[in-house]
Amino acid sequence: MTTHFYYPNKELQDELTCISKALVAPGKGILAADESSSVMGKRFQLIGVENTEENRRIYRQMLFTTDPKISENISGVIFYHETLHQRTDDGVPFVEVLKKKGILTGIKVDKHFTPLFGSEDEYTTQGLDDLANRCAQYKKEGCSFAKWRCVLKISKNTPSPQAILENSNVLARYAAICQSQRLVPIISPEILATGDHDLDRCQKVTEILLTGVYKALSEHHVFLEGTLLQPSMVTPGLQSNKNHPPSDIGLATVLSIRRTVPPAVPGVLFCSGTQSEEEATVYLNAINNVPLCKPWAMSFAFDRALQTSILRTWGGKKEQITHAQNELLKRCKANSLACIGKYVHGSIESSAGTERLLLEAIEF
Repeated sequence: MTTHFYYPNKELQDELTCISKALVAPGKGILAADESSSVMGKRFQLIGVENTEENRRIYRQMLFTTDPKISENISGVIFYHETLHQRTDDGVPFVEVLKKKGILTGIKVDKHFTPLFGSEDEYTTQGLDDLANRCAQYKKEGCSFAKWRCVLKISKNTPSPQAILENSNVLARYAAICQSQRLVPIISPEILATGDHDLDRCQKVTEILLTGVYKALSEHHVFLEGTLLQPSMVTPGLQSNKNHPPSDIGLATVLSIRRTVPPAVPGVLFCSGTQSEEEATVYLNAINNVPLCKPWAMSFAFDRALQTSILRTWGGKKEQITHAQNELLKRCKANSLACIGKYVHGSIESSAGTERLLLEAIEF
């Protein structure tokens, strides 16, 4: 078997590295606003808002027109395809709104989860067939990075070797295609929070999964300095009824990353899963306070953990927009502090800070 291959040329390496580092600049993270239309419908249903394209546009406009000081804490925003072509009331594309704030635009490029035949209700993610063409177009339209999510669950017999191998290879192929079109790939192998597993089992599964992912990335010749990782935090399953102090969550998460993720990767952007806003922030703070060497930036790419309070405060009412934007600013500031290990539990209150948004974990 030959070991001959080419790294990207220096110009492409420099471009990808620059974007990656900008996304994990100290004290900054990503706002994941890449919910599909159907998922937005579930969110809107909880606050009594009709799920129309115009209401989705109004909601996203509210997010993206928040005071420019949000750029002190937010480096990038992940869009859904629909969002990329939406504009403000004044006709300004959302991409341009963010660009003026110094915030990079990313795009969700995976399409659908599909069952793995012969497995115990496991999934893989589709969307590779036309990905190169889509990425080329997204780059022209102002995107700098992309996201692809794979989901795995922990049960007695899962995740199976089949699911780990399949999803690792899918993520690696996605990453290589993105880089070929000058987009930084955010690699998101997410372990679902559902299940009765304990903290140790989640840590071990995380280590096995990430080992598979980085083996596949190596085999597909992905340039690691031009990538970012978005894993779930290591936590016990929701049905385990086991509670751990944040320090335990932080240590288990950091150990799993240290044992599997090469230091060439610029940063790790954790997803929040079903955690409440405050819980996700406290756990991120604990991760950054683990007294072990961490050669990566440890930051966030939260959706629910940045948006629950803003949704509840807004409620579809125009007169609540400013109040809702203030809620977003508060959560962004809290997570910015957590990125540098300086957040104090409860010091930044939010209208729905302790509320878990329990929706179906596999959202299309």
